[in-house]
Formats: sequence, structure tokens, C-alpha cells
Amino acid sequence: MGLKVGDTAPDFTLMSDSREPVTLSSFRGKQVILFFYPKDDTPGCARQACGFRDNFPAIEAANGVVLGISPDSVESHIKFKKKQRLQYPLLSDPDHAVISKYSAWGEKNNFGRKYMGVIRSHVVVDEDGKIADIHIKIKPEDSVEAAVDKVTR
Repeated sequence: MGLKVGDTAPDFTLMSDSREPVTLSSFRGKQVILFFYPKDDTPGCARQACGFRDNFPAIEAANGVVLGISPDSVESHIKFKKKQRLQYPLLSDPDHAVISKYSAWGEKNNFGRKYMGVIRSHVVVDEDGKIADIHIKIKPEDSVEAAVDKVTR
């Protein structure tokens, strides 16, 4: 039983790549794309992050913001953000408390090996702090397309 469209998005505060805390509720009045990804500087994660980077002007024009969340450290986020020229915050969730609240932490299977990890996902939070769209376990390109479509239409 996870979150669904219409639910109030769980609030949180996480440390950002600028070494400043970021709180979800501080973005009330804006549409927020939260995307959850496994690891900085891996191919799928770079495609997802860069997809949001490339669509950022349209997201911003639609009163939207983007927040990327992974368990990686602030230092790792700083390097990844600089390398990929990302113009939005990356948030560090090392104990996956927020990732878990959003049902993006769970069992994964890679070549028959089962382990716990981040399930690539995204959530769109509307101006009132309600979940407008949620996709758990989604391909990088599909995540970008669905989230951007929801925010810009």
C-alpha cells in the first residue's frame, strides 16, 4: 500500500548539493518533479537527470521545479551536477528515509542477484502539495517524458 494520486506528498528536508537543506513544503505554489535514482554518474541515471536538464526551460515556464534524490553523498552530487551541467538541486538521502516514504526503495534483481536498492521512479507534486502523478519502476526516458508532460500540459 503506497502513495497514490491525490494523497498529500510526505514532507521532508534533505541536504542538497549546495550544502543547504531543502524542504519540499517550501515549494508550495509550484509543481515539483521529484525523481528518485539509484546512483550518480551511471548511464541510466545520467539519461534521466539530463532529460530533466534538457526539459528544464519548459518545466520552469510551467511553474515547475525539479529535485533529484538518491542515497549518494553531497560530494558525489556536486561532481555529478557539475559534470552533467544540471541546473536543479540534487538531494542526498543516505539512509533512504525519504526514498522509502515514496515507495522508491525495494527489492531489485540484477542477473539473478536480489538486493535492496532505489527503484527508479518519479512523483509530481502539485501546487497544493498533493501527488498529481506517480510512477514507480520506470525507464529513464519514460520518466522524463511522463513527468514533463504532466507538468507542462
